[in-house]
Amino acid sequence: MRDGFEATRFLLVCLGGAAGTALRYLVVLGAPALLGQEFPWGTLIVNVVGSLLIGVVMHLGLTTDMMTATTRITLATGMLGGFTTYSSFNYETLRFCQQGAWGRALLNVGVTLVTCALAGVAGFALARRIAGAG
Repeated sequence: MRDGFEATRFLLVCLGGAAGTALRYLVVLGAPALLGQEFPWGTLIVNVVGSLLIGVVMHLGLTTDMMTATTRITLATGMLGGFTTYSSFNYETLRFCQQGAWGRALLNVGVTLVTCALAGVAGFALARRIAGAG
C-alpha cells in the first residue's frame, strides 16, 4: 500500500466484508424458519437483495457525487462481496447488456454457470477423496 488512504480503504473493505458475511449467515439461518426448508430461500434472498443493492451502489457511486469512491468500494466490494458474490456477477453481466455487448453477457453467464457447476462437482470429488470415501 502506497499511503494511509489505501490502507484505510483496505481495512474498510475488510470490515464491510465481515459485516456482509455475518448478515448473510443470519439471513441463511433465519429464512428456513420463516419460509420453510423446501427451497434455498436464504441464498435466493441474499442473491436478489445483493443484486439490487449493488445496482444502487454502483450507479450512485459512479454517476453521482452522492458517495465517495471509498464508500462505493467499501459497500460493493466489501459488504456486498461478503453478502453475496452473485451481486457482482449480476452487475457485470448487466453492464455488458447496457453496453450492447450481448455476446460477452451471454459468455459471462454461460462460462460462469458451467465452470461453477464443474468446480462444484470437482469439489465434491476432492472432498470424497480427502474423506477417504472413494
